Amino acid sequence: MNEDWEKRVAAAWETFDDYPEENAADFRAVIDALVAELPEDSPLGPFERACAWDSTGHSDKAAPLYREALAKGLSGYKGRRAKIQLSSSLRNIGQAEEGVKLLTPELDGPSDELDDAVRATLALCLSSLGRDREGLSLVLGALAPHLPRYQRSMANYARALVAPEG
Repeated sequence: MNEDWEKRVAAAWETFDDYPEENAADFRAVIDALVAELPEDSPLGPFERACAWDSTGHSDKAAPLYREALAKGLSGYKGRRAKIQLSSSLRNIGQAEEGVKLLTPELDGPSDELDDAVRATLALCLSSLGRDREGLSLVLGALAPHLPRYQRSMANYARALVAPEG
């Protein structure tokens, strides 16, 4: 869309915490009104609507909208956000395996500020599948670079959690 629309969407999201849980539909109406300004084929519409449903506790309604946004070509930073958020929603509705399949390729994708969110969400999906060691490995690997000391040790421990025994 345009910069003005993006600013208005950002401003709407800044007010999210002003809506108590019982008024979640009012917040979603604000997002729906902004989405109504978009062309029908814009991937931003389903993405923003998915975010609103997701943020108000409805992963089941968010997941199909994230899929629609990605199918309509949402890419780049928002596309990566959609994959992270879709994976989280899938985990919440009992489809963690699909979340793992969606996020695993992101580990080898271009690096950005969402890398740790990819790893954290993937770790949650793995844990939901009983693959806690793999999840812990991802979380330790994501945490290691942020530590003031012990980065090398934590990175090595992370790798050792998933290394073949032998």
